[in-house]
Amino acid sequence: MSDRGDETQYDRATGEAAPVEATRPDLAEPPPDPEDERELIGRLVTGADIALLTSRGADGALHARPLAVLQKEFDGVVRFLVQHPSEKTLEIEADPNVNVSFASRQGYLSIAGRATVVRDDAIVDELWNPAAEAWFPQGRDDPRIAVIEVAGDGAEYWARTEPGVFALVKAAAAIVTRRQPDLGENRSVAL
Repeated sequence: MSDRGDETQYDRATGEAAPVEATRPDLAEPPPDPEDERELIGRLVTGADIALLTSRGADGALHARPLAVLQKEFDGVVRFLVQHPSEKTLEIEADPNVNVSFASRQGYLSIAGRATVVRDDAIVDELWNPAAEAWFPQGRDDPRIAVIEVAGDGAEYWARTEPGVFALVKAAAAIVTRRQPDLGENRSVAL
């Protein structure tokens, strides 16, 4: 590296050369506060209606299944009401490594972690709502009700920082300028 600071580095995102100084970690913005990130992740979880839970089958194939997001608060663990036994719960018992993906108006979130199947009446009561009746015809006392709990090891999020109209304008401008639009924040974090 030169002392003049005029060297360039290839920027994978834009496909253009960027000055090395612009890519040095010591010149980058400081990382977000972990408490702020946890709050953002919580909003991404609770702001979604549906999540996709991906588990691995006995044959090694990945299976993604939609599950209703019923949590009102995120405490670091994602919880879903499910029927047990079922194909997904048996897969989790055989291999607890899973991924849960969320999409909402606030952005997108992917959590990799370990899942367990539990029976806990207090958690079921916390998650239960009238929509759950559709999946459990015997109601709240259905003996097949269980909870999948996913304790995350890490997460990647894409949080929208632009309102919808501005995001569309930036996306349209990106098509013309052939540069990626900056519509939000993307980070990987340990949980």
